[in-house]
Amino acid sequence: MKHADLIKVIHKEYNRMSKGHKLIAEYIIKHYDTAAFMTAADLGNKVGVSESTVVRFANVLGYTGYRELQKELQELIKSKLTTVQRISMSTTDFKDYENILKEVVKKDISNIEGILDEVDFNVFKEAIKVILESNHVYILGLRSSSFLSGYLGFYLNFLLDNVKIITSGPNDIFEQLLKLTDKDVIIGISYPRYSNRTLEALDYGKSKGAKIISITDSLISPINQYADYVLIASSNVLSFVDSLVAPMSLINALIIAIGAEKGKQITTYFEDLENIWSKYNIYMSNNNRE
Repeated sequence: MKHADLIKVIHKEYNRMSKGHKLIAEYIIKHYDTAAFMTAADLGNKVGVSESTVVRFANVLGYTGYRELQKELQELIKSKLTTVQRISMSTTDFKDYENILKEVVKKDISNIEGILDEVDFNVFKEAIKVILESNHVYILGLRSSSFLSGYLGFYLNFLLDNVKIITSGPNDIFEQLLKLTDKDVIIGISYPRYSNRTLEALDYGKSKGAKIISITDSLISPINQYADYVLIASSNVLSFVDSLVAPMSLINALIIAIGAEKGKQITTYFEDLENIWSKYNIYMSNNNRE
């Protein structure tokens, strides 16, 4: 069985399943990324069935055992799902707008809380140190991840003098990385569906000896094969979009931590900025409000 067909098989067999197997099926459909790393006993405890029931569930789907099913789930995460497949997986009633609001917000809250379990604080601390000590900081995130890289780059440019955001503009990505050295760091941001161009750029960065920090959705994300420091923030949501709420929260923490390290230097910098903004009316003042 190809991993892309696994969810289809679960849907197909669902109506013929026992009550216990339906509980397992529903959990996997909603949380396949989590289930992929749970033992049969853990999954059983989570949904309230026995370990043997989980094993029999795998047999019903045509697997010789739970380990084989688990492997398929992990492969599913590696490739992630197409947009159409993700829509078909959702159990949310998209005609009930109130339910959509509640379910999406709850999922975002769960993703943010998951950061505290997924991120190794020592790795977070080391990543900050590397960023502060590098000659140049390159920020790379393409397609939907470009919103995250732009946000991170916008604020880091206030804090550091050596930040460059890599974009998919008129200059090729490799041209923008041409001066990369082993004294530099790349912050690579990649979320499903993972961009091949991002992986190619990080492969190039690795060959140049640059340090690489990854911000991504899981430990088995393909970006992590190049990373020296891995920071995890889930992007799971209920349908065809990836939520950037948890990654944004992680990036906020990164920015604030770097700002704290810069100390009084930042205060002076922003005082100068405020004077410029005021002189050229960059922002609306309180006096201009009606």
